[in-house]
Amino acid sequence: MNRLHTPSRSPALWDRACVRVQQAMRGLLLAGLSLSFFAPALAATSDRATPAAADPALEARVMAIAEELRCLVCQNETIAASHAELAIDLRQQIREQLGEGRDQAQILDFMKQRYGDFVLYRPPLQASTAMLWVGPFALLLLACGVLLHHIRRRDPLAGPAALSAAELQRAQRLLDEAGGQP
Repeated sequence: MNRLHTPSRSPALWDRACVRVQQAMRGLLLAGLSLSFFAPALAATSDRATPAAADPALEARVMAIAEELRCLVCQNETIAASHAELAIDLRQQIREQLGEGRDQAQILDFMKQRYGDFVLYRPPLQASTAMLWVGPFALLLLACGVLLHHIRRRDPLAGPAALSAAELQRAQRLLDEAGGQP
């Protein structure tokens, strides 16, 4: 006979099994609740999926151009990776412009004129974008300088401070009281 069905033989084992079943049920309940909470959001994004162009070559060109443009809503993604409505609209705009016969440079110039340098995922190095390009390196150099300053400021030869005569006498008295044992 199975031990789990006979609680009189091993109550501790039975209790652990019950606790594990309760934990599993809580996990399933939590997973079901979270799925029911996020299901409408997932369904809403699925109907906004980017429609693939009838021509796979055209869709590949759209995505290549979309990789060069920043999502103005997300700001840290390209419009090729973003699911924001504006990114979907911009991808459709790229499809239309490619259909009109424009090339990648013309489309990127159009987007730059319309939204500024910020829309380019790799903005050009100019006076207005210099801090964007130089800033991370400047912060890295500053952090290295602060680290070196702290390392040099520490005195590696400094040992523990010497005890005064009164402190030495007190330590000796405590050792004598303890019988000289550590």
